[in-house]
Amino acid sequence: MTNSEITYKLDVFEGPLDLLLHLIAKNKLDITEIKLYDLIEQYLDYIEKAKQQDMDINSEFLEMAARLVYLKTVSLLPKHEEADRLSEELTGELLEYHLCRQMAQKLSTMTEGFDCFVREPMVIDPDRRYLLHHDPAELYEAYFAAVGRGKRRLPPSTAPFEKIVARKIVSVPSKIIFVLRTVLKKGAQRFGNLFTAAKSRSEIVATFLAVLELVKANRITVDGQGRESTVTLNKGRKGKE
Repeated sequence: MTNSEITYKLDVFEGPLDLLLHLIAKNKLDITEIKLYDLIEQYLDYIEKAKQQDMDINSEFLEMAARLVYLKTVSLLPKHEEADRLSEELTGELLEYHLCRQMAQKLSTMTEGFDCFVREPMVIDPDRRYLLHHDPAELYEAYFAAVGRGKRRLPPSTAPFEKIVARKIVSVPSKIIFVLRTVLKKGAQRFGNLFTAAKSRSEIVATFLAVLELVKANRITVDGQGRESTVTLNKGRKGKE
């Protein structure tokens, strides 16, 4: 793009997007391919000429100038992710404004030379066709981004918890009662015999914890080692369990 002097009318631009479209058309550029920060010098030149003619500069023009300067600044960084994102956003705004301006021009020609009248609005089926064109790679990335967002909204899978929930939980107090009743009715028992009726690992663990609690409370005594040790009820602590 050349830096040749551009002449334009300062009073025809309705906003910063209108000015940018004028600069793009003046340089015969494609909206979807132009790097917008290349137009900074020409855009700022318009602002300066407007000041020289004592024209009031709308704050929207100054805001756009700041956006363009910032866009060019971040484009100089080693990583251009933010610059690419900001450029895409501004390009989208320009495309949308360009389409709106085209429709406004078509509507203005339709009403020119005719009397205007007002009537009740008609029920019209909207045209739901998407008429814009996109690169296949862009559509591919957008599809997988949408799929990822959909998966994040789903509730977490219950598969990792199915085995835990399906198992019966055995309480330690119930096994305390079981150990006391067994020793009361059958007398001293081998430690291993207390686990023969256990049907699950949870029941074994609960029985073992029950024995520890009873020993701690001095309700029973365990003599010996391993499964052959003997479990007896402490004298003087018998009662109804």
